Amino acid sequence: MYIIKVKGKAKIPDYIQIRDENFVLVAYFRADRPMKNPEKFGLDGKEEELQELIEKLPFGKLQKLEL
Repeated sequence: MYIIKVKGKAKIPDYIQIRDENFVLVAYFRADRPMKNPEKFGLDGKEEELQELIEKLPFGKLQKLEL
C-alpha cells in the first residue's frame, strides 16, 4: 500500500490517502483525526505508528506504507 498527505486550502483540512498496489484509493481521512477501521487494511494495533508517520510525512509525496 501507499500513503500520501494532501495539503488543504483555506477551510479545507489536510487529508491522508491510502492507496493499494494499483494506486486505487482505499482510504481517505483527515490528517488530524485517526483512521476509522484500521483493521480493514491490516493496520490494527499500528495506530500510533501511523499517526507518527503522518506527522512526519511531507505533503504531496507518495510513499510506500511500511509499518
